[in-house]
Amino acid sequence: MNTTERTPLYQMVQEYIRDLIASQELKIGDRIPTEKELMERFGVSKITVVNALSGLVNERIITRVPGKGTFVSDPEHEIPTTLKSAVKRVEAASREMRTRLIGLILPSIYDYFTIRLVQGIQQALNENGYRCVIYFSEGDIDKEKEAIKTCRKIGVEGLLIFPVDEELFNEEILSMKFAGFPFVLIDRYLPGVETHYIASDGRFGVGLAVNYLWELGHREIAICSDSPLQTVTVQERIDGYMNALKEKGSLINPAHIVTGFELGNLDQVETHPLYRYIQNRMATAYITLNGSLGVKIYEIARQAGLKVPQDISIISFDDPTSIIEGYGTFTHVKQFERDMGYRAAYTLHEVINGDDGQNGKYIKTLVEPELVIGETTGQRIQQPPNE
Repeated sequence: MNTTERTPLYQMVQEYIRDLIASQELKIGDRIPTEKELMERFGVSKITVVNALSGLVNERIITRVPGKGTFVSDPEHEIPTTLKSAVKRVEAASREMRTRLIGLILPSIYDYFTIRLVQGIQQALNENGYRCVIYFSEGDIDKEKEAIKTCRKIGVEGLLIFPVDEELFNEEILSMKFAGFPFVLIDRYLPGVETHYIASDGRFGVGLAVNYLWELGHREIAICSDSPLQTVTVQERIDGYMNALKEKGSLINPAHIVTGFELGNLDQVETHPLYRYIQNRMATAYITLNGSLGVKIYEIARQAGLKVPQDISIISFDDPTSIIEGYGTFTHVKQFERDMGYRAAYTLHEVINGDDGQNGKYIKTLVEPELVIGETTGQRIQQPPNE
């Protein structure tokens, strides 16, 4: 967007509030419009609004009251110098008492989805003066519980958790919820349990993939997951897959929902059921629920004598292109994981400081993914019958 000759968006927000005060529509002590109202009025992001309000706070035009809101300041009300010094000493002591430490709990950091997520988290924490300690649950709910206990014991101010997906909830997470301890869940939520969370809209993302493959002429579309568990994330994407096909008037073929398998080293892959599935062209297109699996299916197709995208098409969730040398651009569902991490950490910062303006309500963010067209998808070409 070309903003060379336009007023920066944050300044537009600031000028609007100054005008409200100058015109007496807002008087000293009045609450200013909420961040949500300003976002909707100007069509800007939360970060833009926060930057605008921070500038007005620094100018002492408005005053933030944690847990209550933001109000018009009294410019003529001068705090005595001795009281100012006392306030500064109290504030300094308060800062020293705070750890400025955030706990981050992840299943692992082996995939680049998580790496990009951590990059976004780190940026937001650095901007707000926090340090971070990281624990890995390794997909084990008991290790996740222990990590939460350890983080709280060492005095973290809040937690960012990429939770283990199990049938049973982690009672440590429920305990934090009831105790009012600040935390934000990432990538998934706990069904039926109200919490702050941020995740990608998996149903929408898989719908984009199905619709695009359908436009290319594919009718035998498989969805594949090598997750050992039927996680909330996996189930949502399968639901989105089935709904997208139903909207096309297509029957759901259970054989095309390929989940619950393990696919390790590809040296002996010829004996794996997935190899025979691909070799026999049971499907003409594959949607994989992670980038690594997309690459493995690409390799299996090559070993089976098939070409991508001439014989089969592949769409992966997340882009493996930048991490796997020797591959062209994958068609993929982009989940904006770095942005997710940044927004998760920023949300936690707001919750800790009580300026989220939610009045006890939970911040639930679904990031809308995009489909990026690459070199692994193509028109469905009718194959001659096997002899």
